[in-house]
Amino acid sequence: MTNVSKLMAEAIGTFALCFVGAGAICIATLKGAGYEGLIGVAAAHGLILSIGVSAAMNICGGHPNPAVTFAMLIAKRINIVDAVQYIIAQCAGGVVAGFLIWFIFNGMVLANGESVLHACQLGTPNFNPETLNAPHAAVVEILMTFLLVFAVFGTAVDPRAPKIGGWGIGLTLAACIFLGGPLTGAALNPARCFGTGIVAAMTNNLELFWSQQWVYWVGPIAGGAIAAMIYQNLILDKKSA
Repeated sequence: MTNVSKLMAEAIGTFALCFVGAGAICIATLKGAGYEGLIGVAAAHGLILSIGVSAAMNICGGHPNPAVTFAMLIAKRINIVDAVQYIIAQCAGGVVAGFLIWFIFNGMVLANGESVLHACQLGTPNFNPETLNAPHAAVVEILMTFLLVFAVFGTAVDPRAPKIGGWGIGLTLAACIFLGGPLTGAALNPARCFGTGIVAAMTNNLELFWSQQWVYWVGPIAGGAIAAMIYQNLILDKKSA
């Protein structure tokens, strides 16, 4: 398998997650869905991640997430050069998704006249600093990404794992969105926040992008690294590692 194939698969997988996930948020906003809209948003993220990981697993490992790639680096399952290239490809895929979300939904307005894109920040995970401070938001992202990466190791990395493709991973993301969605947007993935977020910031639809960006890098990467170290050192069967 060539490196170009692997990077393309990572970029497409991340694009799919960001495009479908952010698009679902934009649709829920356009239709005026309240908390019940969270069901559709969680399902969209979970389903597309399950399919994306399953489709790319045999090509590149199916990360579509810098936090997962860093976890694999910590576990010595990828080298640093490939890890950096994966993360760049993932972020690039997310940015392409962000531009397409902007192109499709630009001009759509709500009944009150507000732009759909401004109302939902292009579907970018973010948090309200008046109700949740940055350290608390980072802890939420750490805990949820820990669960996500633990699921990655338990259902995909471990040779004893059940043969369920990416479905265990996608379902974990969907479950975490039910809790974390209303709090931090439940990114669990730096590229998910960066991809649509940078476009939202460039188009004046997300004023808090730069001040909050660190939360969505430090949180997921720390949570993923902790999960990787625990699973690799305390749970994984060393004979089959």
